[in-house]
Amino acid sequence: MVYLSISHWLSSLLLLPLMSLMLVPGMGEHSVKAQILDPFPSGPSRPETPTPTPSPLPPLEDILPPNPSTPTPSDNFPSNIPGTITVRQFNYEGNTAFSDQELDRVTQPYLNRPISFAELLQARTAITQLYIDNGYVTSGAYIAPQSIDKGVITITIVEGNLEEINVDVEGKLAPSYVRERIAIATEQPLNVNRLLEALQLLQLNPIIERISAELSAGTRPGTSILDITVVVADTFTPEIIVDNGRNPRVGSLRRGTQVSDLNLFGLGDEMRIWYLNTDGTNDVDVNYGVPVNAYNGTVRVQFRNVTAKVTEDPFEQFDITSDYQKYLLSFRQPIVLTPTEEIALGLTFDYQKTQTRFLGVGFPTRGTNNRGRTNISSLRFSQEWTQRNEQEVLAARSEFSVGVDVFDVTDTFDREFNRFAPGNDYFIWRGQGQWVRLLAPDTLFILRGDLQLTSEPLVPIEQFSLGGLGNVVGYRQNYLLTDNGFFGGVEFRVPIYRAQNPNNILQLVPFATVGSGWNVSGSPQPDPATIASIGIGLQWQYSDYISARVDWGIKLVPIPLEGNTLQDNGIVFSFIFRPF
Repeated sequence: MVYLSISHWLSSLLLLPLMSLMLVPGMGEHSVKAQILDPFPSGPSRPETPTPTPSPLPPLEDILPPNPSTPTPSDNFPSNIPGTITVRQFNYEGNTAFSDQELDRVTQPYLNRPISFAELLQARTAITQLYIDNGYVTSGAYIAPQSIDKGVITITIVEGNLEEINVDVEGKLAPSYVRERIAIATEQPLNVNRLLEALQLLQLNPIIERISAELSAGTRPGTSILDITVVVADTFTPEIIVDNGRNPRVGSLRRGTQVSDLNLFGLGDEMRIWYLNTDGTNDVDVNYGVPVNAYNGTVRVQFRNVTAKVTEDPFEQFDITSDYQKYLLSFRQPIVLTPTEEIALGLTFDYQKTQTRFLGVGFPTRGTNNRGRTNISSLRFSQEWTQRNEQEVLAARSEFSVGVDVFDVTDTFDREFNRFAPGNDYFIWRGQGQWVRLLAPDTLFILRGDLQLTSEPLVPIEQFSLGGLGNVVGYRQNYLLTDNGFFGGVEFRVPIYRAQNPNNILQLVPFATVGSGWNVSGSPQPDPATIASIGIGLQWQYSDYISARVDWGIKLVPIPLEGNTLQDNGIVFSFIFRPF
């Protein structure tokens, strides 16, 4: 076909200069990357570290004031009965929290010796105390009237339970959201420690401004009524965003807006919409997630559309454009969830497609078919771990990605005669980690790492990127694009100015970053393969209204200067304004 011959001619003519344009955006949930024009950034760049900084947990006494234990039935024995008895064995009724063997260890001192009735009651009290010491404050033991046969005494345990959970919500939130999360922590027998943990988790939830609870006696022995009052936070947040987090080929100055609501319909459901643009790109992203169970399992859908055009000389005259779409469906389920630790598993399916054109005509290049298209489908399995306390936060994430042959995936145009051409049946592992340590008030040490490994050539939108804002500062955004890669960064945040308002703080941020990328064996390797920088930054946080940061990075591995933009001179910045 004539069209095909033109495409191959364009490819051979433009392959080398276009390869020099291959760019990558910053790191995202699974590293969305550009094919030629860097049209797919990972999202608005944040001056704040994604992992939450260390902070104290909500005080327990502010959430659930201590209450006296729920009364249990009386023994109906006078404590001053004269004489003694010898108990050969204790039997137990009603116990599920502790086994008979565990209760035997408590009552052992009262066996096989003469004891008074007062000591017999002490054995019962010891069991009640065992329950209370382990958080079962509404449980207790008593000795019902009985005949003593062959030295056997039966102790009855009334294990506490919730008779009712009443939830009063001030604001837009379904009471069932709170009730269901409390119910799973208050199954019989009622344990106040588990209840407090569930209340703390709700207080840490950003959609809840304040929560308080009161536990009172129920209508029957061993039962309680829990009254919960919830004040819902204002979860709607508009933001104005300006940064230089795009490659200068398509215009580095990025501006736009993001609107988010963490509780859109009162279900704890989250909606985020952003629009960002540069001189050569337009980026729209719609993301919605809704919890589907009381254990915070969440289903999420996402759509993204990006158009891009090269605006930097001398390539602007070639009218090089690109389109990108992404469709995503994911499910994330915490399997361990406490106020200080979370372990979660996730399963994601996404479909991505790109189209690259030269002078309005699709042309083939790395990873595309003969019409300049790349369509890939991926199945991703992720594992996340986060642990926090008042002094530090540790976070790690692992993800396995597999290319799957569904939804009209494309084959690379040169796959038949180039054994290093990318395919759509790839397998990738990516690991990320972060450690945030509080050294003094508002003084942080932050260590980050990122590693991607594969044994197969990858299409550019799955490759590992290095350089620019949030990465190796001092180099252009997405300077390196490789199949495998490593990134490491360390920084200190030291306060140099505090206003009377404790939420108004300016921090000095010395940092060092390094990254290395390599392609699979036999493929062309980048030169240099390793880039590194040291630098200094300033970060300003003014209450919840303004987050701003500027960094100046000094290249430790020299490269030819590509231009005279702020990025080329090692300067990156981000500014986020939240009007209310």
